[in-house]
Amino acid sequence: MRLFVALLPPQEAVLQLGALVDRARALPGAGQLRWTERSGWHFTLAFLGEVDDALVPALEARLALTAGEYAAFPLRIAGGGRFGDRALWAGAGGGVEAAGRLAAGVEAAAAEAGVPVGREHPYVPHLTLARGDGRTGLGPYAEALAGFVSSPWAVRELALVRSGRQPRYEVVAAWPLGPGK
Repeated sequence: MRLFVALLPPQEAVLQLGALVDRARALPGAGQLRWTERSGWHFTLAFLGEVDDALVPALEARLALTAGEYAAFPLRIAGGGRFGDRALWAGAGGGVEAAGRLAAGVEAAAAEAGVPVGREHPYVPHLTLARGDGRTGLGPYAEALAGFVSSPWAVRELALVRSGRQPRYEVVAAWPLGPGK
């Protein structure tokens, strides 16, 4: 199954960002973009890709242990940007360093379970809002996100999510963050 590990924002933050995204979707050219569904908005910690079903129990066990090693931390959706003209995203604020440490812990846990993570770029916590074909400039949409800041929340849970089916994203398992090291 196709899996990733993520942090899921609370409904309040999704609604706040959604109001801004609605305005961005009214900008010229927005119809050329593939906008993501609000129900699937998340901050990916590690994309695992196709994982053999036989490895899932070990992966879940390692992720449960890892979650317990990290304390809850504050986070909010803040600002935005783009990866070229291919992806428009909302950024994170608050506990960005804590999210980065958790992402590294998740990657190590996955590798210990036999699921290597081949991250090509440094970790940047982001929530993908839309995808483009490279022909529609995403600059105006990223600018529309520049000053956005959602209400903060405490990240208290790590989620293993399945993608590629209906519904598009399905939480397979989740674990509470522990008291930390």
